[in-house]
Amino acid sequence: MDMMTAMIERNTAAETPVAETSQDQNLRTRAARWLLAGLRLALGWVFLWAFLDKVFGLGFATETKNAWINGGSPTKGFLSFGAAGPFQGFYNSIAGAAWADWLFMIGLAAIGTALLLGIGVRVAAATGGLLLVLMWTAVLPPENNPFMDDHLVYAGVLALIAVTNAGDTWGLGRTWARLPIVKRFGWLR
Repeated sequence: MDMMTAMIERNTAAETPVAETSQDQNLRTRAARWLLAGLRLALGWVFLWAFLDKVFGLGFATETKNAWINGGSPTKGFLSFGAAGPFQGFYNSIAGAAWADWLFMIGLAAIGTALLLGIGVRVAAATGGLLLVLMWTAVLPPENNPFMDDHLVYAGVLALIAVTNAGDTWGLGRTWARLPIVKRFGWLR
């Protein structure tokens, strides 16, 4: 047998499907659950960290002098100077409005907390996705791509987390799902 024939046979053998065992399937299912739970926790921290940094001015995205507790506005800087594109006028007009500050901050805190705890993940994913899409529209077109950026990718990951009940792994999702109100209104899951 020449070398070429041996390579073709080896490649063909590698492509032949092998029956998957239930143990292999269980391992992949468990790994997928862990990955989704890890993504849920990571995104929960992203939202909660943004809230904490804007409240206390921890020096990452918000300086101490601009912290919300020091009288700063969580929306004024970005919506005044960072907004661009077709919706710039709209975002400039709401920059620093008390209602916008409160909605933004309550949203960040609630979405982050829900994702970290694994409760109300469907609601957190929907509201988080909406917030991310709004943030995406504030900078259209994105700096490094004609239309795609991390805000849309995060929104997609949030949708995946919601439809897979990722709050059940490393979270309180199963306990939350047993509550009578959550049983009655499944969208609260």
